[in-house]
Amino acid sequence: MGLFERYLSVWVGLAIIAGITAGTLVPGFFEAVAGIEYAHVNLVIAVLIWLMIFPMMVQIDFASIKDVGKKPKGLILTLVINWLIKPFTMALLGWLFFKGVFADWVDPQTASEYIAGMILLGVAPCTAMVFVWSQLTRGDANYTLVQVSINDVIMIFAFAPIAGLLLGVTDITVPWNTLLLSVVLYVVVPLLAGAFVRKSLDKGSDHSRIDSFLAAMKPWSVIGLLATVTLLFGFQSETILSQPEAIVLIAIPLLIQTYGIFALAYWLAKWLKLPHNVAAPACMIGTSNFFELAVAVAISVFGLQSGAALATVVGVLVEVPVMLSLVWFANRTRHWFA
Repeated sequence: MGLFERYLSVWVGLAIIAGITAGTLVPGFFEAVAGIEYAHVNLVIAVLIWLMIFPMMVQIDFASIKDVGKKPKGLILTLVINWLIKPFTMALLGWLFFKGVFADWVDPQTASEYIAGMILLGVAPCTAMVFVWSQLTRGDANYTLVQVSINDVIMIFAFAPIAGLLLGVTDITVPWNTLLLSVVLYVVVPLLAGAFVRKSLDKGSDHSRIDSFLAAMKPWSVIGLLATVTLLFGFQSETILSQPEAIVLIAIPLLIQTYGIFALAYWLAKWLKLPHNVAAPACMIGTSNFFELAVAVAISVFGLQSGAALATVVGVLVEVPVMLSLVWFANRTRHWFA
């Protein structure tokens, strides 16, 4: 990994501190940014999210989908975890903790927003960082690409219905127009744009032009991520300073979900007798989240200063150190697999 990926938790932590500090010192600036929106979509955040996710979409090679039948068990494992288990366990844990365990510490409206943010994280399987986790576990890079490509295609059609179902089940009003607009804006359009750019650049067999393009875009992607985190915590600065325990309360069920899903997926991978270079990336895809999408949708649906937006950003803070610990575990247990 590069310097940024290796110390992502540090940079995110510094961005959080900068956001809270700036939100306290210059609240008027953040109020002005919050007002720049159209159809409930904040335009500044939308640009920053696009900076983050567009390079990831260019990496997706949909031509790899033709290889889907070569090793079906690993793909089936990923799809079952991502779409039949993970969203529902996330919703259950959110409800259990914020409607039960933590009910006396969080008001009902805020609790519902925290649950909504967790649900949005659970319905968004990881797209970008999976390539890093796959590399660190010596995974099959081509197979990882197939898994990510299939998940992105399914996300176009499944994200909004599953999110809407779970948000409705937890008694949260679902603004369907905003939810569908977010899917189009942050999934469909970037995927199509990424496919167009990839096809335009990928004229040779060495992918050198794509690699050069991604190298040039990487600093902007980093800027997009850190600026988004800074703004989000700036919007939430008053709430965080008055209720710092909120970060801890949100992190607890997210940690349980992440380690629990990985344990289940890893056990199933061993039971299915998958090779380690397929099993490890498959479990990483099922465990990690497409937090960029979750953040964007939370902002669009619930607002910049909502508990849902805060919950998705806490997901960013929690995910990287947790996933690195799972990479360590996967590498130490390589001998469990054929």
